[in-house]
Amino acid sequence: MPSQPLRVATYARYSSEMQSAASIEDQQRLCHRLAETHGWVVVHDYSDAAISGASRERPGYQRLLTDARLGIFDIVVAESLDRISRDQEDTSYFYKQLQYRDIRIVTSSQGEISEMHIGFNGAVSAVFLKDLAAKVHRGLEGRVRKGKSAGGVSYGYRVTRAFREDGTLVTGEREINVDEAAIVRRIFREYDAGHSARAIAAGLNADKIPLDTGKGTGVWGPSTISGNWKRGTGILNNELYIGRMVWNRQTFVKDPDTRKRQARLNPPEQWIVEDVPNLRIIDDTLWDRVKARQSAIRDDMNPAGVQAGPRRPENARRPSYLFSGLMKCGCCGTSYTLINKTRYGCVAARNKGDAICTNRATIEREVVEDRVLTGLRDSLLHPDLITTFVEEYRRAFNAEAAGADAAREKARRDLAQIDKKISSIMAAIEDGMYQPSMKDRMAELEGEKRKLIGYLAQSPEPPALRLHPSLSEVYRSKIRNLSSALQDPDLKTEATEALRGLVSEIRMIPNADAPQGHHIELAGELAGILALGVSDTTKPARFARVGSVTMVAGVGFEPTTFRL
Repeated sequence: MPSQPLRVATYARYSSEMQSAASIEDQQRLCHRLAETHGWVVVHDYSDAAISGASRERPGYQRLLTDARLGIFDIVVAESLDRISRDQEDTSYFYKQLQYRDIRIVTSSQGEISEMHIGFNGAVSAVFLKDLAAKVHRGLEGRVRKGKSAGGVSYGYRVTRAFREDGTLVTGEREINVDEAAIVRRIFREYDAGHSARAIAAGLNADKIPLDTGKGTGVWGPSTISGNWKRGTGILNNELYIGRMVWNRQTFVKDPDTRKRQARLNPPEQWIVEDVPNLRIIDDTLWDRVKARQSAIRDDMNPAGVQAGPRRPENARRPSYLFSGLMKCGCCGTSYTLINKTRYGCVAARNKGDAICTNRATIEREVVEDRVLTGLRDSLLHPDLITTFVEEYRRAFNAEAAGADAAREKARRDLAQIDKKISSIMAAIEDGMYQPSMKDRMAELEGEKRKLIGYLAQSPEPPALRLHPSLSEVYRSKIRNLSSALQDPDLKTEATEALRGLVSEIRMIPNADAPQGHHIELAGELAGILALGVSDTTKPARFARVGSVTMVAGVGFEPTTFRL
């Protein structure tokens, strides 16, 4: 009985999308020819397109290993050993798996593979990969230093599709995507206004704003927006939005156990930073405010300031109610918290007993908010504060007008100097001292003259300051709308953040004669603003606090109760 021909499986691979897909067919044709020469029968072709040989996670490669364990073929044929793998460990693993099952490996370039080929080719491939990585890194650095993309397109931009004069395609160029740039600005403005990354993402998804992930349309999530500030990931940390390209911030290495790439932050001195002002989407002022808020949240989560210390993410949570976390017991200084669904009380008196605090008084949450907001409204409408508002408006108007006057005066002086220079050149020409360079100089001076004349024409003298009769009423209407602004969904977050930023502490002082058994004191910058309306500011502060004054609220905020 004649022996059965040996069964052959072929494997072909190319590593880059820049290479031709025909490479697979070429390799398979070579393998089939080799099999025919030896009288073998090809039972299956395995292949992987545009996947690096340094990765074990290749579909074709994994199917080849699976079928080898099932005994479907007797020989594996490839163009060369590095088609199967370029990783030294993976090559050895593949060889051991096939040797265990008596499956041979044959290549057209090296013949039948032995242990010597595994050791030698593995070392060569490892050196090749390291050298290739260095060359790619060098090439990418050159592109970045020219202000071009090193790969990938951030949200808010698109690849420039254009051709050079010689007909070659422009590569590495990006331009602003106007629609996506508007979303980037929205994200920054909403975060600056106090919204969380989670709330912003929910709003974008509710508005059906598409997110191109490169693998299709995805959905917005908190990590897409906040990312990792150290690694510069996430919308809020991408410095490209302020016209600064940062490259080589991190290096990727492969975990030998999981086979997955892990990012490691490079030292800042290895970063490559290039200015690309044409790609700016966010102005520096908004960027700085967002960075300041991020920093403040990180500080809240790490109150001890220890680099490797425990994090307290609960400290960065948005307060549930308007004055949550600001209220303190006037007796012991500990927090006033909700002891049930509706009433605030001293946490120390309830949790630690009378030995620590004897204040057992409670007060309804809505009453506290109503008394504080009503008191603020009434106090901010004090005549002296309205006068201060009008005076500040006048001062700001005059300061801006003074700056404009200075700029116009400088333009007039520059224009006079240019006229003088033009006259001098004309006089020299009339005296027969003409030089060819005078023509270019005259054109330059005439151009500067036109610019200055245009500037002066577009910057007329400012009108004299005339305060509108209703300016005081505008101020009053804004103050009267304080409570409604804090309830408006579109304004609530920003207005609450602003108000909480001005109030550092609300002290709850038990008093049987006061409404619901409490006097209320405010401390912070807002108290300082309210104190502007107090004529007697000579009293010392009851509570010493740098840069703050104290305001007492009883039934209503009476201006005479303010103290410095």
